[in-house]
Amino acid sequence: MTELDTITVDVNDGVATVTLNRPEVLNSFNARMVEELHGLWRSMRHDDDVRCIVLTAAGDRAFCTGIDRSEQIDDGSGGARAADDAGEDRIAGFGSTPFHFDDPGEKLGPKTNDLWKPVIAAVNGIACGGAFYMLGECDIILASRDATFFDPHVTFGMTATFEPLHLLHKMPFGELVRMSLVGSNERISAESAQSMGLVSEVFDAEDLLTGAQSLAAIIASSPPLAVQGTLRSLWAGLEMTRSQALAQGWAFIGLGTDADSLAEGQRKFASGERIKPKIR
Repeated sequence: MTELDTITVDVNDGVATVTLNRPEVLNSFNARMVEELHGLWRSMRHDDDVRCIVLTAAGDRAFCTGIDRSEQIDDGSGGARAADDAGEDRIAGFGSTPFHFDDPGEKLGPKTNDLWKPVIAAVNGIACGGAFYMLGECDIILASRDATFFDPHVTFGMTATFEPLHLLHKMPFGELVRMSLVGSNERISAESAQSMGLVSEVFDAEDLLTGAQSLAAIIASSPPLAVQGTLRSLWAGLEMTRSQALAQGWAFIGLGTDADSLAEGQRKFASGERIKPKIR
């Protein structure tokens, strides 16, 4: 793997911990982070040492606050402007016509990059705006008690489109509409996010990463093919009608069933081996 500037990666016993590492700018993403995450997700498809991923962020102030506004963005008229003189490449805006648009977060998420290994988000602090490109494509979201979620676009005169669309399958529609339209005037707490189904579990800040890695280790302990087949079928179901998804079910079972792991599972069942489950 090439040297990384904006993220860090640590792999241990099948679990990769990916950390957004720009805490000085609240882990906002720039062109470099987009390319590094794009390359990472694509490479992890072929890395058998990685069976489950935890996505978190450095510092305790923010998970991600969206796009780094200091890079070049569109000014609303179709032309690019730079918010400062840094000389960075433009990462958002229209081309010569409205039919060519550079979506700044297009390559941020694992599913867009065809990665079908489970990704658990561990959200610490603020998660807003462009953070939802990533959270919308994570499979499970955990949060610290001080985590908050909001979308500031309309407050600053921008249409909120890609970000809330990524959350359509994760939040009740009315809650998503409210968050999108009130902008910066409200923030959703971790507890409220859990009650509406956006967040699966809430932890004290000091326990968040450990909790996420423990859950990832459990998932990573199961046969990878069965895990990926299950995940792929569930995501397919989000984008199909119920009958279409069920009609594809046989294919996912066939692709995701490994004879050796199935035999081992049957052996465990026949021997009486059982796991004592956590009740949550």
